[in-house]
Amino acid sequence: MDQNFVSRERDRLLKELGDFLAIPSISALPDHAPDCRKAAGWVMDQCRQLGLPVVELIEGNGHPVVWAESPPVAGAPTLLIYGHYDVQPVDPIAEWISPPFEPTIRDGRMYARGAADDKGQVYCLLKAYEAARGADGHPPINIRFLIEGEEECGGSVITELLEREPDRARADAILICDMAYFDVGWPAVYTALRGLCYAEIHVRTAERDLHSGSYGGVAPNAMETLARLLCDLKSRSGKINLPKLYKSVRRPTRQELKAWRALPFDEKRFLKEEVTGKALTGIQKASVLERTWALPTFEIHGIKGGFVGEGAKTVIPAAAMAKVSLRLVPGLSFEKVAKWLTKTVQKVAPKWADVEVRILHGGDPVQVDIDHPAFGLLNQAFTEVVGRGTVPVRSGGSIPVVTQFAKSGSPVILTGIGLPDDGLHSPNEKLDLQQLWEGIDVFARFYEKFAELPRA
Repeated sequence: MDQNFVSRERDRLLKELGDFLAIPSISALPDHAPDCRKAAGWVMDQCRQLGLPVVELIEGNGHPVVWAESPPVAGAPTLLIYGHYDVQPVDPIAEWISPPFEPTIRDGRMYARGAADDKGQVYCLLKAYEAARGADGHPPINIRFLIEGEEECGGSVITELLEREPDRARADAILICDMAYFDVGWPAVYTALRGLCYAEIHVRTAERDLHSGSYGGVAPNAMETLARLLCDLKSRSGKINLPKLYKSVRRPTRQELKAWRALPFDEKRFLKEEVTGKALTGIQKASVLERTWALPTFEIHGIKGGFVGEGAKTVIPAAAMAKVSLRLVPGLSFEKVAKWLTKTVQKVAPKWADVEVRILHGGDPVQVDIDHPAFGLLNQAFTEVVGRGTVPVRSGGSIPVVTQFAKSGSPVILTGIGLPDDGLHSPNEKLDLQQLWEGIDVFARFYEKFAELPRA
């Protein structure tokens, strides 16, 4: 490992990361498909510059996947590295202090869409590879890179690839650096991810919009109908009204709950610095960590219908739509929850409304066994570089492909260099540069230590 790599190459690293973050690779918006392809090309160019002899662009019905292989190291274990080059949309754009695709450094932080999720972390792993190379340009282990472009939009290209070629997911371990420290100075390894069920609920109450003066008081209003339906799905106390939902949840163990209580969690600071609101909502009988890690959620992401332009237009909307999602915890499968949501909406919908649930995408929750020796090696790497080993936590987020990785039988290491206040999916997303510099050293050291992994 090159001990002086970061200090010597810092200016170049900042320039390269800025170039990557400047590509508006928003996978959910069709107009940005060329940008997603450009971001994939950027990753491929980096891999070629690092001397990887195999660099492929794998096409499909969506944004392509980048596959790359290091020079072979005989007798050494193989590490598969997963990440994604696509990013979330930037709305509301007016809340960004600096433009989302003009990377800007302020107070030791890089601000841009994708800075922490996940371009900055993909870049960290690529540069760790560069730092870990020997004099011959070879890494200490066999490394495979699998970088996709549809993690943020639930695309199918990587799913179909792994179904078609499952051997690509077989390795001595799989490393995913798309997560955050639990707190500043507290690196984490994740034992579970929540799954996801993302859907649209469409409501129609008339053939066309109607004049609210002529028909107000008698004509059904699609926006009102949708709003009442959404309230039927989730009570003010935070309880989700889907039959069988909570009975199916697999509760965390006593050991997990005890470990969570020992974490340095400050609820007031969490509210002020991360949630940035006036109160925490949800099921009050459960702790905040239980609500975000171990219980399902139902969220409304957007509502469309009626008139929302400048000025006034007195109409009774004939159609309305809401985008919603449920986060799923162990015990809840995407397939079952999608059926429960559809049936419940149909049941609570009034007779005067035509209601349709369109399931867009989703994935099952995942639990990870962290007893494999690879987790101990990661813990050692963090301890040597950061001064503290990893703490086991869960994530409230979802990474759909992890379900497929788990089927391979390879241990899946979920970790990352982000911080809780990075603002993922929000305006002013950032990555603390000290996290990046330390992260490059951590993962370069991990690559070296991984060479010591006992082989079966």
